[in-house]
Amino acid sequence: MAVMLGAFGAHALRPLLDASGMHAYETAVQYHFYHSFALMITFLLRKELPVKYIRSASFFFLAGLILFCGSLYTMTFLKGAGFVSAGRLGIITPFGGLSFIAGWIVLFLAYFRSENTNSK
Repeated sequence: MAVMLGAFGAHALRPLLDASGMHAYETAVQYHFYHSFALMITFLLRKELPVKYIRSASFFFLAGLILFCGSLYTMTFLKGAGFVSAGRLGIITPFGGLSFIAGWIVLFLAYFRSENTNSK
């Protein structure tokens, strides 16, 4: 999905967006890629680490994808289509960023909790 959206932005949106809009879109694509890998990591670690932490980390990563990337994608699509008031969606974006941060914190907690449990 991130590859398709990145290609779409590079070819279809570039002529419709200014530099600021294109930067926001590229940021969404980058974070989409990074956190897709984070979701894959949580899937791979589900049998190694405490399940409740892995589920929580997965939830936070997914919420971040929807809120952070989704809001940036939506704002740039709307700007590209000529809707001037698209910037109001920007209030959602920081909540997605906080979700990403929470996902990483919970994933690290899962690792450290399992290390403490395994060493006893």
